[in-house]
Amino acid sequence: MGEWETVIGLECHVELSTRTKMFCGCRNEFGAEPNTLTCPVCLGHPGSLPVPNREAIARIVKIGLALGSRIAPHSLFHRKNYFYPDMPKNYQISQYDLPACVGGHLDVELADGSKSRVGITRVHMEEDTGKTAHGSASGRIHEAEFALIDYNRAGVPLVECVSEPDMRSPEEAAAYLRELRELLESLDVSDVRMEEGSLRCDANVSVRTSGADALGTKVEIKNMNSVRSLERALVFEAARQIAALEAGEPLVQETRHWDEDSGTTKTMRSKEEAFDYRYFPEPDIPALEPHEAWIEEIRASLPELPRARRTRYVEELGLKMGVARVLVADRTATALFEETVALGAEPAASANWITQDLAGLRNEAPAGDATVGAQHIADLVALVADGTIGGAGAKRALEEAYQTGGAISAIVERLGLRQVSDVGELGVIVDRMIAENADAADKFRAGNESVIGFLVGQVMKASGGSANPTLAQELLRERLSG
Repeated sequence: MGEWETVIGLECHVELSTRTKMFCGCRNEFGAEPNTLTCPVCLGHPGSLPVPNREAIARIVKIGLALGSRIAPHSLFHRKNYFYPDMPKNYQISQYDLPACVGGHLDVELADGSKSRVGITRVHMEEDTGKTAHGSASGRIHEAEFALIDYNRAGVPLVECVSEPDMRSPEEAAAYLRELRELLESLDVSDVRMEEGSLRCDANVSVRTSGADALGTKVEIKNMNSVRSLERALVFEAARQIAALEAGEPLVQETRHWDEDSGTTKTMRSKEEAFDYRYFPEPDIPALEPHEAWIEEIRASLPELPRARRTRYVEELGLKMGVARVLVADRTATALFEETVALGAEPAASANWITQDLAGLRNEAPAGDATVGAQHIADLVALVADGTIGGAGAKRALEEAYQTGGAISAIVERLGLRQVSDVGELGVIVDRMIAENADAADKFRAGNESVIGFLVGQVMKASGGSANPTLAQELLRERLSG
């Protein structure tokens, strides 16, 4: 049997973080008490009329421009008809054959440095459904004794970004989803929290023999709530399809559910069970015909996009690509870094403090308000660079600043973190450590360079960690060689 090629396309749903819902004035807010953010419009009461959210339309235009899509001069909302208990109108207002944004692409880079361009088919606007909680241990409907419905999410503005089937491996699909998430976060259109459902992804996957032009039998996979889940699901499904074909078993076009616990996909419904949505134009909403001047105004507001920002950080600021990737993936960290560098701080050192030590503090104990700002990081970098404080003292100062918000210089003085760099003061400690560790000193004089680290450690211990380690080593070598 010949080699197999995997063909993947992704459909990503993005909840926009607008203040209100798509077609009514209800608050768009995650985590509120169930069924408290509803009104006659989003509950589909007779006689209620939808009014499109201008900010949501501006945000889909923003997304389309960032992806290089063509902004349609004329697009329509349609009614997508089906019976779902968590969609109170029994139809969803969506877009069908005339989407807001057409075409475009997203460039992705894999861990090995290889690059690819994934085409975008369309980006269209719709409204989200409510949320059903099934009363079973697994949360699956077929085991449930009852269901609870929360309509707070019904009517939340939802953008669907549909890719071309251009991806050829689970790794490439995962890289695409990460890049798309970073792009959306940089545009400030969504909080893209997959764990909260504000970014959701369905995958279409098929396999074919290498070199074939025709696509294989497509399977859609649902219920992947992380990049890791997407990659695992695609690895399993591609292997399942290849094994079936090599065994002579036919594949059916179907929708499958990703089971995180078992690491497998399971049949949800076959093609024969697919819905006939009976699309027709939404009679209560006029066509969207954005003025070119408005589109250009939105284009002018686009920030520097993640790929360009990473490249600038590496080529102009001297960061390593790995550090640049971590930095750009977090919009808050990126903003802090930009402000810190603007204060004149050395870029590489600033990036390391932000992506390592400060990120660790935030993970361990997220602060309600940002207690550490650009001035804290800039001061920390400067004090380490001029030898005023060492690495251990700097970490301690950052921890204290994170807890209190106090100025770095004041914390250094209050906690006695200033590094001993006075030659006379440090020389006394060095002489004492040489005398107390005569065997190690003799070994160094005999040519054993490795003991210098031990002796520096003894100086650091004797000084309570306040000695300048570089100066301590210089003084040790000077005295032991004299």
